[in-house]
Amino acid sequence: MSASESVPRVGVWLIGARGSVATTVVAGCAAMTAGLHPPTGLITETPPFTESGLPALSALVFGGHDTLDCPLPKRAEALAAGGVLPHGLPTAVSAELAAAEREIRPGGPLPGDTRTEEDLIAAFAADIRSFVRRCRLARAVVVNVASTEPAPAGDALPPSSLYAAAALRAGCAYVNFTPSTGLHHPSLRRLAESSGLPFAGRDGKTGQTLLRSVLGPMFTQRALTVRAWSGTNLLGGGDGASLADPAAAAAKNAGKERVLADTLATTPEGEVHIDDVPALGDWKTAWDHIAFDGFLGTRMILQTTWQGCDSALAAPLVLDLARLAARAQERGLSGPLGELGFYFKDPVGQGPSGLGEQYAELMAFAERLRARPTGVLPGDGRGRNTAHGGGTGEQR
Repeated sequence: MSASESVPRVGVWLIGARGSVATTVVAGCAAMTAGLHPPTGLITETPPFTESGLPALSALVFGGHDTLDCPLPKRAEALAAGGVLPHGLPTAVSAELAAAEREIRPGGPLPGDTRTEEDLIAAFAADIRSFVRRCRLARAVVVNVASTEPAPAGDALPPSSLYAAAALRAGCAYVNFTPSTGLHHPSLRRLAESSGLPFAGRDGKTGQTLLRSVLGPMFTQRALTVRAWSGTNLLGGGDGASLADPAAAAAKNAGKERVLADTLATTPEGEVHIDDVPALGDWKTAWDHIAFDGFLGTRMILQTTWQGCDSALAAPLVLDLARLAARAQERGLSGPLGELGFYFKDPVGQGPSGLGEQYAELMAFAERLRARPTGVLPGDGRGRNTAHGGGTGEQR
């Protein structure tokens, strides 16, 4: 057996595997592994994680579910043409893109699909188990990076919850990088509690809300009264199209508003508007207008503008989360990984909302993931998760 074959390989099963974020994840991981680009944006590649026992980027194997049929290499070419991926990168990592494409299976439910919820969960779980066996993986992490879905009406499980249930049934850690329901559905609470698996989410914090989680605590700590906080998002691509649905936009905005309510201890006036601008493609502009009172009631305004590419912002976070969740499972942790709140708008478990405090918790988690000293057992009280206890996954 070669040295490379002796390193345990870890699967990353992406829900929405042919989307912009997933394609950027696969291409970016291949580029970093080949030494073509530095690991910019990967917190797990910084010194605090050096001895945390995370799987190497070169040990990650990609697959997933999707309802789209555009092959990953073609999708990567389109992203390069739009400036999301560097020119020439799809060609340089074509073998890795093709390998991931071979591991993508049809998602669902599709229009006219007559399968029951149980049928779909069983089929998705079988796909994931087959991936683990076929690729001889030590374990796999399921990460939802699909487009935002509306909040469910009634008891029926939405697609994100079907995939989440399948992940747990297949014995995999689960990460919800979207605002979609996933494990938050009431009927999955008992499954999450009893699974003995770690899970994290939801809704990755990549731009506007990242800035809000910094500015909110600033106003509170300086005793400045925020009177109103309004925002606008202009974006295109698949996210823009899906968020043109008012119900999907409402699900997305809930996390943005929650960060302000938590960090300001009150809910200021104002709303966030999301506008679909197809011409922007995968690029996004987010603008915030903050009205606040200073000393002697002096009225002041702070405005911020964030312009960026969501796929490029999200991809390193997805890789971080996949590695952290895989290591957490290896260490025997289970239930909500509240220490990963740094990455999310609406984290599971209990924890702070300010970015600085969340970063401190993440650094403590890095230490916790290190190999245990002799005689120290999982669930020794050094963190909120236990080796065998579960969590509800409820919103905080």
